Amino acid sequence: MIPPEILEKVRFIEIRSRHLVNDIFGGEYHSVFKGRGMEFAEVREYLPGDEIRSIDWNVTARFGKPYIKRFDEERELTVILAVDRSGSAMYGTGSALKSDVGTELAAVLAFSAIKNNDKVGLIIFSDTVEKFIPPKKGKGHVLRVIRDLLYHEPVGHATRLDVVLEYLLRVLKRRSVIFLLSDFLDEGFEVPLKLAARKHDLILLRLEDPSEQNLPDLGLVKWYDPETGEEAWLNTSSPKIREQFVHRVQQQRAAFQGFCRRHNIDLIAINTHESYVKPLMNYFTTRSARH
Repeated sequence: MIPPEILEKVRFIEIRSRHLVNDIFGGEYHSVFKGRGMEFAEVREYLPGDEIRSIDWNVTARFGKPYIKRFDEERELTVILAVDRSGSAMYGTGSALKSDVGTELAAVLAFSAIKNNDKVGLIIFSDTVEKFIPPKKGKGHVLRVIRDLLYHEPVGHATRLDVVLEYLLRVLKRRSVIFLLSDFLDEGFEVPLKLAARKHDLILLRLEDPSEQNLPDLGLVKWYDPETGEEAWLNTSSPKIREQFVHRVQQQRAAFQGFCRRHNIDLIAINTHESYVKPLMNYFTTRSARH
């Protein structure tokens, strides 16, 4: 039995997400993710202003007057939500954990997808792939996706992005849109990331808590790593240690951003202390202009 509080959360997220999709994201999503190509619809008589290259010369010769082929956009896409549920996803210093923001973002993207008649699938991962829900259409399916994101109890604590990316490369036989939601606190996943970006339409949503980018002066504190379980004492009063921490974080961020730019991988930074609406809208607008 699913606890009542989980069902209540599902309903809350459904209401909020559908509101955002209907009022803000629905049209933007459609303009950015246009489908796999064009599908033949019909042959009709040529009208002034029609594209001459669309003339069907065989039909034109048969009837003695010009006819054109008309095509409709083939809309259906497969959208995969790959959501990080490692130990660091359960961290947050604001009103929401990274996992909470990730769940709501996934819901908005899922409702945007089904509004455009796309299929939606889910992968939950940590240091292994913990759950895979194959892509399907419909509101009931999306509600199941949200429920599983809320209800899932992670088994692993560490992050292994190479594992989930290699899994996606194995199971997805046709080109798909993949939204990968993580804090990307991992190393050594560059090769499968490049391969996935070549084969699929890959969009990275990096979930960040601002406290992870600075080290506050709190004196001598015990530092706990939620992914490895390791603990260490750290003197946060030392200006040198705080400076080294900030420098290292900035270096890692810059290196990852540079890698994504070089390999044409879309990266969206989501700050857990702020609304995700603006960065998501900025991305849709920028990508729409790019295409």
